[in-house]
Order: sequence, then C-alpha cells, then structure tokens
Amino acid sequence: MQTAQVSPELADAADVLSDQLRFHLQGLARFLEPQADKIDRRFLTRLREMGFEPQQRAALAAITPGAASRVLAHELPALKFIEQVEYNGRRLAKLNLPPSAILEALQEYDRLLAPALEALIPDDHANFQWVRDQLHFCVILTLNNAYYQVREAETQAFYELFRVELESRNLEELLRRFLETLVHVCRADAGRLYMLNEDSSQWVLRAGCPDSQVLSVPNRPGLVKKLSKPRYISGDPRTADVLLEESWHSQFPSCWSIPLAADGRTAGVMQFGFAKPYEWLPREQELLAAAAERCLMAAEKARLVEDLAQREEQVRRLAEHMLHVEEMERRRISRELHDEAGQSLLCIRLQMELLEQELPDGEREWKSKLRDAREMTERTILEMRRLIAALSPAVLEQLGLGAALRQLVNRFQRLNNCEVKLHLAKMGVLPQQVEVISYRLLQECFNNIGKHSGATHVNISLISADGRLRLVVDDNGVGFNIDEALAKRESFGLSGMRERVALLGGEFHVESRTEGTKKGTKISIELPIAK
Repeated sequence: MQTAQVSPELADAADVLSDQLRFHLQGLARFLEPQADKIDRRFLTRLREMGFEPQQRAALAAITPGAASRVLAHELPALKFIEQVEYNGRRLAKLNLPPSAILEALQEYDRLLAPALEALIPDDHANFQWVRDQLHFCVILTLNNAYYQVREAETQAFYELFRVELESRNLEELLRRFLETLVHVCRADAGRLYMLNEDSSQWVLRAGCPDSQVLSVPNRPGLVKKLSKPRYISGDPRTADVLLEESWHSQFPSCWSIPLAADGRTAGVMQFGFAKPYEWLPREQELLAAAAERCLMAAEKARLVEDLAQREEQVRRLAEHMLHVEEMERRRISRELHDEAGQSLLCIRLQMELLEQELPDGEREWKSKLRDAREMTERTILEMRRLIAALSPAVLEQLGLGAALRQLVNRFQRLNNCEVKLHLAKMGVLPQQVEVISYRLLQECFNNIGKHSGATHVNISLISADGRLRLVVDDNGVGFNIDEALAKRESFGLSGMRERVALLGGEFHVESRTEGTKKGTKISIELPIAK
C-alpha cells in the first residue's frame, strides 16, 4: 500500500481520536475484535447483494469500525487507521463509487453492528454508541478529503495539459510535454508515445520519457486492432506482443496502453511502464482516455498550424519573389522606353526641327504645324522621362534613398499645390530591398495624397535607429474611413502598402481624422534593417 503524507485536517481528526476518545475507543476495539470477522463476512455478503464490485467491497471493508478495531487491537496509533481510510478513500474515488453509495454501505455495517451493541449494559452501550458516532464523523471527514485529493489531482492534470497545449511552440514539443505530464500524473517509471506513419506501416516514436533508442516499430498484422483499446498489460506472455518496446515485458511488471484515436481510426498509442505491479482503476482509465483524446486533438491542431505556417512562408516567399520580379520588370520596361521609344522620339523631334528650319519663310502654315508637332513630341518625351523615373528611378541606384526621396518630393510639389517638408536623419548604408520598399511606400503615399487627400501640407520623417527604419507621412487632408478603405475589393493601395511592410517583418499603422480642426492622415511604418 502506498501511503501519502497526511493532510493537516486528517492529522487533527487523528488527534481527536487519540486525545479525547482513546479510552472508549480501545474498549470498543476489544469488544469488536472477537466479532469483527463474523460481522465483516456478513457485511461483504450484503455488499455483494447490493451490487458492489469486488474491488469496491475490499475498500469499503477497510474503513469500517471493525477495521478500526483491528488496527487499535494491535496497539497501533489511530493515525494508522486514518491513513488506511484515506488510501482506500482514494481507491473508491478512482473506482468511480459515488459518496452516497459509501454512506449507504457504512449504514449497512451499522445495522449489522447494532444488535451486538444493544446487548451491552446501558452505560457501555451509550459510550460505545458515542465512540461510533465520533469515529463515523472522522471517517467521513477523511473520505471527503480523499475524494478532494483525487479530483484536485485530475483538475491539475488537465490544467497542465492545457498549459502545455498553449505554450508548446511546435508539434514535437507538444507531444513530448504531453507525455511527460501524463507520466508524472500516473506516477509511471517510463512512457512512450507512438504515431502511425502515413501508410500505417510503422509505429514512429514521437516522444519518450526517458528517451528511447527504438525510433520505430513495424506495424504487424492485427496490431492496430489490439492497440485500439485501452489495455492493462501484466507479465502474461500472451500480452507481450502489445508492447511496442519489447524490453518492457521483462523490465516492467505492469504496463498501461492507451490508444490515440478519433472517428474510429487509431492514429497512435501511449504506453506507460511501472517498476512494480500497479493496478489500473476505472477513474485513471477515464482520465487517460480523455487526455489521449485531448492530446490527439492538440497534435492535429499543432500540425495544421505548422502546415499553415509553412504555407504562409511559401506565400511570403512567393510574394517577395513577385516584388523582385516586379522591380526587375519595371527596370526592363524603363530601359526599353529610354533606349528604344525615347531615342526614337528624340530623333523625330530633331527631324521636325530640321524640317522647320529648312522650310521657306512663305510656308508659315506648315512651319506652325511642325512647331506644334515638335512641341507635342517634346511634351511626350518629358512625360516618358517622368514615367521612366517612376518605374525605376536611376537616382535610387546611383545616389541612394535620400537623393531619390528628395527627387520624389520635388516632382510631387511640381505637380500638386502642396507644401512638403522632408526630414531625413543620417541613415548610413541600407539594404537595397529596404531602400526600394521605402521608396515605393512613399511613392504610394504621394499617389493617394494627390488623388484623394486634397492636403496643402505634408510632413515626412525618415529615421534609422536601433536596427529599424521609421517612416512617418503626416498630411492635413480630408481623411478617410480606414476600415472601409481596407475593405474595398477593387482598391489595393493601402492594402498593398501593408503587405509590402509585412513581407519585411515590419509594422504598419494608419491614423485618419475626418472631423474636427485636426483633420488628416498619419501613416507610420517601421522596417527592420537586416544586418
């Protein structure tokens, strides 16, 4: 029998018995000892008739006044009987016997004991009846504490499993910590957690406590069916094939096996080994079955989260690649516009200027038409240069982010009636990807301000500090509803900016005010600067 440290409440109950009732309790023990066996046999027969199972009958027989008389008759302290009641109370709780059934059984013992006490002289009968009532009170107090211990241990076990589920960073850690928690809860000496592989050909070890050298076990015919039910495995050779680690059969006198199953399909199994025979009680079976179900659900959830994270990483890499392709395509188009269309337009403009000069003075009408065509061509060349600069600003590659932003600001002010203040702190050398993203973000901000804001003042700040680049764009425009802007399916300006920032692991914040004296929009962006 395993004894546990007695709680202060039970120690107080034992003190009551030893200090206040010692004399009469010893007398009751001497009176009951000759009759205890006879009463116990009748009591066990009555319990069997009432439908109690053998394990329940044995535990109930250990908490009766007759059991107390045996302990005290051997001149053992009353605390020994309290420990005995507490131990068997925990067994009854794990046997799923409700407290009302225990009270009914103890009342049945009292009915069997009553005729013997009534035969005593009145004084002895009154004293023994009083002692029996006090003993009954201490037993009930001890049983309540034992039931509380069992339920508290179960609650703590599920709390630990819940905490493991929340804190685990990946599937491997989740399974390992789940198994370690259950090994501690069961007081097992070893534990293994196996999962079937995709083609159900191998039982793969996913967690071991302590670690095991056996990483996988072939799935023999019929083994899944055997492991699909909870099993208590003792030294019987016929059950040895159920243990996935063969050495356990000779190493541990008793083992438990609990399937990890869902929707009638066995996905894995947990097995626990004990260094000495350890009976498997129903409440422990239920707890482990519930824990196995939770473990499988948590493992499936963790696997889905890992798959989702991998897919998100793939999407992120694809989006990053698409941005790179976009920049390369912008450069290709800008080069072709500059080298092909741009040069052709310059030649056309030059030819028209030569024709204009060669025409005689009398052909004023033709000279005027050539002049108009030449001016239109010049405007087209200027517009093409603007498009080339917008597609792939050469100054960004040649002079860096600061010069490119100043050029962008000057161009915006020429096209819009708006004052722009640009504050650039000393930034040093930045990764090319960060420079390109920053330039595109400010370009998109100017595009939105020019189209929708109607702002007259824009303040821009770009600061590099603590390994992060901070860009703030603040205008005094009309503002907008942020949720509606992000929800528009046909609009990708704000959403595109947010996604660009997310690709670099940065932070994107928008504040917009449509009412009051301080209307306007403020966009704050932070980008990490890779070393």
